[in-house]
Amino acid sequence: MLDVRDLHAGYGEARVLHGISLTVEPGQVHALLGRNGMGKTTLVRAMMGLAAPHVTAGEVRLGATRLTGLKPHLIARAGVALVPQGRRVFASLTVMEHLTMLKPAQARGGWTVARVMQAFPRLAERRQHRGNQLSGGERQMLAVGRALMADPAFILMDEPSEGLAPVMVQALEGVVALLRDEGLGVLLVEQNLYSALAVADRVSVMEGGVIVHAASRADSPTELLTRFLGVH
Repeated sequence: MLDVRDLHAGYGEARVLHGISLTVEPGQVHALLGRNGMGKTTLVRAMMGLAAPHVTAGEVRLGATRLTGLKPHLIARAGVALVPQGRRVFASLTVMEHLTMLKPAQARGGWTVARVMQAFPRLAERRQHRGNQLSGGERQMLAVGRALMADPAFILMDEPSEGLAPVMVQALEGVVALLRDEGLGVLLVEQNLYSALAVADRVSVMEGGVIVHAASRADSPTELLTRFLGVH
């Protein structure tokens, strides 16, 4: 279990997270929803141990292992991978170069280049294309595939549907469902309410750096969530 306990974090003297607690179980999609500026990306960065924000209290655990204070590469080795907001693929590297730059520290799910290509047939077709030659949807597939090559047990996906055409959003939902079926825990950070609800097992809503709603998908009716999110 990936477990966030009473996490406080911010940038300099600006506090952004005010006691965030949530868990992601293996084989579970936990959707974290919220409008822009509510602290969602700050939480993801804090969970991955990135230099900013600064964690002032609380902790992140993977099972019995405390991740708070570890460098990002050690968190990745422990079994947590990140699909960052904006994809962040390298413009000059080919699809194959992206997928072969990482060597898993240990085999968990056995993700290989062949398995990634099977999961994303479009990447197989574009294997020799550079990052700047891919569409937005293809770059998102590549960002997910690159994360999987670290052979994680949990994957954090920050705004994966951002900027994608509806047909690609639907394809992405299929990818998230595949990861859940493979036994990965997924923290899906989204503004796209309906896409998140299509795959979520559990839903949390963040507002002003705190969790204002946390429940199973069954106990998170769309009408309630639209009121939290201001969606009409």
